[in-house]
This record gives sequence, C-alpha cells and structure tokens, in this order.
Amino acid sequence: MLPKALNQMTVPQMPVADVLALARDLGCVGVELRNDLGRSLFDGLAPEAVKELAAETGQRILAVAEVKAFNHAPTDKIATTRALIESAAAAGAEAVALIPHVGTAPVDRATQRDALRHALVQIMPVLQDYAMTGLIEPIGFATSSLRHKADIATILTELGRPACFQIVHDTFHHHLSGDPRTYADMTGLVHISGVTASVAAEAMTDAHRVLVDDQDRLGNIQQLQDLAAHRYRGPVSFECFAPDIHQMTDPAHAIAASFGFIASQMTAKAA
Repeated sequence: MLPKALNQMTVPQMPVADVLALARDLGCVGVELRNDLGRSLFDGLAPEAVKELAAETGQRILAVAEVKAFNHAPTDKIATTRALIESAAAAGAEAVALIPHVGTAPVDRATQRDALRHALVQIMPVLQDYAMTGLIEPIGFATSSLRHKADIATILTELGRPACFQIVHDTFHHHLSGDPRTYADMTGLVHISGVTASVAAEAMTDAHRVLVDDQDRLGNIQQLQDLAAHRYRGPVSFECFAPDIHQMTDPAHAIAASFGFIASQMTAKAA
C-alpha cells in the first residue's frame, strides 16, 4: 500500500484538529485541508496554529484546496491566489490545489491548453515566491475546461517542466476522462474514491463518490498498481463527496476498513 492520506472532504464536518487526529489514528502521513466547506479556512485558526497542530500529530499538510477555476481569468485572481498560497505556506503546507473551471458545454482541447498555459505563467511566480507547489487537477466531466493529463503534460513540458507544478491523479476523474496514461513521473498526489452505483460513466457525479470496496467500478486497484509500477511513491488520499460518507457515525472504522481492503488487494495482485 502506498502512503495513506486524508482529504478533509471525506469528513467535512470535522474541524481541523479532529481531521489531523483522525489521520494520525489511521496511520496517514498527511492531510489535505479545504476552503470550500462553507466555513472559514482552517476553521478560523491562524495558519501558524495549524502548523503546530500538524506537528503535534505527526502529519504533513500535503495541500490546501483550492484555487477554484484557476484557468479562467487567472490575472483577475492573482490577489486571492496569492492570499491562499501565503496562508498555506504559513500553515506549513506543501502545495495548493489548482482546480479548473467546469462550465455547461465542452471546450475543445486546443482552447484548454491555451487557457492552461496562460494560467500557469501567471501563477508560477507566486508559487516560486513561497516555495510552494501547485497541484493541477484535471476534472474528467465532459464540460470541464481541463480534462486530460496529456494536455497538462504537454504544457508543462513546453514550459520546461517547472518544479513548482505537479499533477493530481484522481481515480474518479481519470476514469471519466478515459485517459490511458498515468504520468506517474509528474504526479504529486493521488485522490481515491469509489463508485458502486449502477450509473453510466457520463452520469457519474461527485455525489456518487464513496469509499473503495469490492463493488468499486472505477478500477482503483488497477490504477494504483499502474502508478506504483511507474514508480509513483507518493501519498494516496481519500476524497469522498457522497452524502452517505459525510454522514458516517464511525468514519475511523469505515475509512480504516477501506484502506485495509485496498492494501490487501494490492498485496494479492502483486503476489
């Protein structure tokens, strides 16, 4: 099993201190904290206090999410982007998540690449100022303005593979996009979630994203095996959006069981 991590979206009702304690108890290496949970970033705690809590629980703050629609009018967002990066850096975070715009109609891939290039050029100096990584997460929905890792790899290569950018491999969005390659060498973080509902891929939404078990339809185990085979050794973070997951009465037990299932499957398939 690759190193375990926990995204705050899986337990959105929990305050930061409890998320860090849960991650410690689950044997995680770190957490991802979020600014889109309907309350203040870090629950209003000073970033320096969050840094101390992380140190006390032995957890890394892998990322802070998110710069929303980072590839849409990025020049207009520089001030808010810098503010988030500054707060993340003060909290000891290693990265910020860059999430593309999702609209109402498909966007052709050339336009997607042009928008990505423009946005990365704008954001790069800010990341470098704070020695921060920008985690670019392609979103696999048909109306996303950045769907494919291949396009991110193309633009990053064109820009000289700047060290301040890496890709998020999200097993849900990878499945929806139909991407054949993992780009493990450019990947900084992996998000995992499962889908067990009997819906077509094009009808899958965030609300279907649950913990991974033997009914998973996304091929999480195969995706993780592919990443590991291509030398990815970074964290694997649970990011579940389904209301049933958010309402769990014993999230520690459920998440631990899912991590255990994944580990057993990875071991069995490697034998």
